[in-house]
Amino acid sequence: MVSISLCMIVKNEEDSIDRCLSSVQDIVDEIIIVDTGSTDDTKEIVRKYTDQIFDFEWIDDFAAARNYAFSCGTKDYIFWLDADDILKDEDRKKFSTLIGGLDQSVDSVTMDYYLAFDEYGNVTSSVRRNRLVKRGNQFRWIGAVHEYLEVWGNILNSDVAITHSSLQHDSDRNLRIYEKRLLRGEDFSPRDLYYFANELVDHRMYEQAICYYDKFLATGKGWIEDNISSCGKLADCYHELGNQEQELASSLRSFQYGSPRAEFCCRLGFHFLQHEDIQTAIFWYRLATQLEQSGDNWGFFNPVCSTWLPHLQLCVCYDRIGEYELAHDHNEIARSYRPTDPSVLQNKLYLESVLSHYDKVKAGGDRHE
Repeated sequence: MVSISLCMIVKNEEDSIDRCLSSVQDIVDEIIIVDTGSTDDTKEIVRKYTDQIFDFEWIDDFAAARNYAFSCGTKDYIFWLDADDILKDEDRKKFSTLIGGLDQSVDSVTMDYYLAFDEYGNVTSSVRRNRLVKRGNQFRWIGAVHEYLEVWGNILNSDVAITHSSLQHDSDRNLRIYEKRLLRGEDFSPRDLYYFANELVDHRMYEQAICYYDKFLATGKGWIEDNISSCGKLADCYHELGNQEQELASSLRSFQYGSPRAEFCCRLGFHFLQHEDIQTAIFWYRLATQLEQSGDNWGFFNPVCSTWLPHLQLCVCYDRIGEYELAHDHNEIARSYRPTDPSVLQNKLYLESVLSHYDKVKAGGDRHE
C-alpha cells in the first residue's frame, strides 16, 4: 500500500486546525505543517498530531509556501488540505479504500471539493481538484494568489470529497496582494485578471470587476471554465448595477464558449419570467432540468440550477398560465430536494386546493351531463 504525506500551510488557524487534523490523522502516514506566521495557539494544537512543524516567512505568495510544504514530504504521495477542510466519515472510508488499492502508476488523484451547502445538506457549490499527487514527480504550485497545482500523466478521478467548512478568513488578504502587485507594475496573466475580478466582485466593486472580466475575456487565452464563469459573474455585476440589458447579454455571451449550462438556462428563465414571457421562461427552465450533470466537473458547479430550482420556477410558470397539474408535478420534484422548504410547502397546499376545486367542478359537471 502506498504511503501518504499530508502537507499543509497554516496561519492563525486555532479555531479550525484541530477539526481538520482529527479527521485525517489515522489515514495518512505523516503530517507536515508549514506555519507562515501564526500568533495564536495554532502550533500548540498542531503538536497534538505531529512534531513536523516548519516555519516559512510569508512573502505574499501562496505557491511559494505550498511548494515549500511539498518539499518537506517524504512519503510516496502528497495529500494537501487547507485548515478549514475536513473529511467526513463516508469520505474517510472512501479515502482508505482508494489508498488500499492505488496503483503507483497513478500520478494524481482528483477529488470533489464541496464548498457550500443549503440548509437541507444539498451541495450548492463544488469544484474538482488534484488532491493526491506522486511526490517523485515534483509537481509544482503556480500563482501567488488562487494558486493551482500543475500536474500531468495518469490522472484518476476518485469519488472522495473534501468538505470546506470555513469558520473565519481574512476577506481582504487576496485583494491586498493583487493591489500590491498592480502598484509594482506587474503584468497580470489571464488567470490573474480573472481572479482579481472575482476579488473585486466579493468587495462589491462592480464597475472595476466588469473592466477586469472584459480584459480577461479579451485575451482569448482563458481556461474555458473561467470564460464561462466570467460571463456569469458579469451578469451578476450588471444585475447589481440595475442594467438588465447587459445582464441578459452577459448570460447569452456564455454560449460563445460552450453548450448551454443549467446555470445560464436558469438565468435566462428568470429574465423572461420577469418580463412575463412565460412560454420562453418555461423553455429555458425545462432545458435546465434536461441537461446532463457532469460528475467530473472541473469548473465551479452549482447543482441547484439543475435540481430543485428550475422545477420550483416551472411550478411558478405553469401556475401563471393555469396548468395546475404541471405546476404541482414540478413542485413535487422540488420538494424531493427541499422537503421542508416553506415556499414549496405553501405551493403544495395552494395547488392541492386548486386541483381539488377543479375536480369537484368537473365531477359536478359530469353529473349534469
